[in-house]
Amino acid sequence: MRIALLSDVHGNLAALEAVIADLERRSVDAVVDLGDLVSGPLCPRETAARLRATGWLHLAGNHERQLLTRPPESLGASDAHARAELGPEWLDWLSTLPPSFCWSDDLFLCHGTPASDLVYLLETVERDHARLALPEEIEERLGGASAAVVACGHTHIPRCVRRADGRLLVNPGSVGLQAYVGDYPHLHAMETGSPDARYAVLERRREGWQCELVAVPYDSRDMARLAAERGRPEWEHALLHGYVAPGERPRPERAHG
Repeated sequence: MRIALLSDVHGNLAALEAVIADLERRSVDAVVDLGDLVSGPLCPRETAARLRATGWLHLAGNHERQLLTRPPESLGASDAHARAELGPEWLDWLSTLPPSFCWSDDLFLCHGTPASDLVYLLETVERDHARLALPEEIEERLGGASAAVVACGHTHIPRCVRRADGRLLVNPGSVGLQAYVGDYPHLHAMETGSPDARYAVLERRREGWQCELVAVPYDSRDMARLAAERGRPEWEHALLHGYVAPGERPRPERAHG
């Protein structure tokens, strides 16, 4: 059994197409999308259409919840752009997506943690940065989830963590955005250091589940140019470099301000 895990496309149609092309040369039995499909300054409507046409299982991330439930005037720039571009048909489709899914007794799927689409499962935010979460922090956030594999997204950081009891925790990273500044629970930067589109492949073998983290190079210049045209220079920099722009990087005193 081989399952591809994608997350956090964020309307980056070019990165999504690169991942789909890469998947075509791999023998996978299923593909799962862990949420945050369209929010951003790029191509929300076209990305939604492409994703729905795949027939994959899609989850709703925190950005789907936000753009569907918050008043338009309270939305951030990424959610506001997506909502303005998506008509009722696409908003209705997004509203059908589950926030989590039990694929089997072996595999549980979520966006953030089993209980929250905002909390990071495998990272802990400290001052202006995030570190690998401690075993006890991870266990608390799992909230009793006992599946052999728990897959999450949200942080955009690809990571596999094997628990002492053999359970595998996987974040495939982000297809569409390789660096950002988050504000929950306070300001922090998340960066992969590469513009490559990310996903993962889970495989169940005789000795148990294993994970391959995949980085797919693609030409991000058109998407970066589009972000710049739409007044999002921080996206332009992240798409080109995989780093937060120097002027956007939180400082400890800002993070606690």
